[in-house]
Amino acid sequence: MIVAFCHENVDPTRGGCETYIADLAQRMLADGHEVHLLARRWNRSRLPDKIIIHPIQVKYAPRWLRPWLFGRGCLRELRQFTHDVSIGFDKTWGQDVFYPQGGVYAASQQSNLEKHALGWRRKCARGLKLFDPAVQSFRLIEQWQYRRAKVIVVNSAMTQRHVRQYLGISEHRVRVVHAAVSQNRFSLTNRNEIRQRIRTSWGVTDTTAVALFVAMNYGLKGLSPLLQALQKVPRDADWKLVVVGSPKFQRFLREAIRLGVADRVHFHGFCDDTRQVYFAADFLVHPTFYDPCSLVVLEALACGLPAITTRLNGAAELMNPPWDGLVIDHPRDSDALARAITDMLDPLRRRSAAQAAHLSSARWTFEDHYRKMMSILESLQSARQGKVESRAAC
Repeated sequence: MIVAFCHENVDPTRGGCETYIADLAQRMLADGHEVHLLARRWNRSRLPDKIIIHPIQVKYAPRWLRPWLFGRGCLRELRQFTHDVSIGFDKTWGQDVFYPQGGVYAASQQSNLEKHALGWRRKCARGLKLFDPAVQSFRLIEQWQYRRAKVIVVNSAMTQRHVRQYLGISEHRVRVVHAAVSQNRFSLTNRNEIRQRIRTSWGVTDTTAVALFVAMNYGLKGLSPLLQALQKVPRDADWKLVVVGSPKFQRFLREAIRLGVADRVHFHGFCDDTRQVYFAADFLVHPTFYDPCSLVVLEALACGLPAITTRLNGAAELMNPPWDGLVIDHPRDSDALARAITDMLDPLRRRSAAQAAHLSSARWTFEDHYRKMMSILESLQSARQGKVESRAAC
């Protein structure tokens, strides 16, 4: 099968969707399929060697216009080579399969408003979005995406509900294929060596419990309410929160100082290989306002880290709380978040939860995910071949 992926930027060091594209491409190539990538930017060193890249040139344009230019470039390029199935992952349209790993844009925008603690700030942000050409442009693209795709695939039942709620599209048109991570990425033999080296750089001892927060968008993923919850965690416990992701953390560092919890927080900044920080940590805290199905949580569980997250995360559907972690209702419930963190500071509780995390991750392997995706792609390929044969018969 010849498969074409369309995604504007593909650098697996930056995000979950881009990591997923690399993993899926690698698995398809291993099965002998031919994989093409249509992209504007990419990190070649983190992509499979045999993937065929089609550069999509987009001249400088305002933010609201760039997706339209990239999407149009993808459609032109797809007409230039033979392929059986095409998959769009972001702001493109007209592909056979639309797989919005970032979820429903309208739902994401609503959740972005919720990250503002004060009501007047939410109202101001909502008003500004009404006049933001990028927001309006992206919403229009989203309408095209869902209505022009032959098959819509989402990575959680939560996203399936959002498709109906925000876009009015019947759930029977939407296939749920839960996200998964490739276990091969976490099978390094020198994990203990990496753990010791990274923990030393963080200034923590072997007995210190390390809570890990990983994100690029600190606001949407709940870092502010997490810092507020730290005020309610017992100070006599030996533990530390490590924040990994965006190098732009100064605002949150100032917030930690203002809240009096800066001594409990280490800002690691950007990390191009998150496996290292998973190996060095003891549990994950991901109090997100919105996540269709967070790969961060799935990666943590695959590494044996218990996870704390919210019901606003589709990955919670794949957890088995309280055994492999805890799921709270909302990131702003600081009491519930503080209790969950305190619970994980108990070494015996954490050890049993780590074992359960491994078992949970084994229930939804990347191989299972791959087979489900291939079943969808093969059905589309068969339908296309049937139409070709029908035309030939006429």
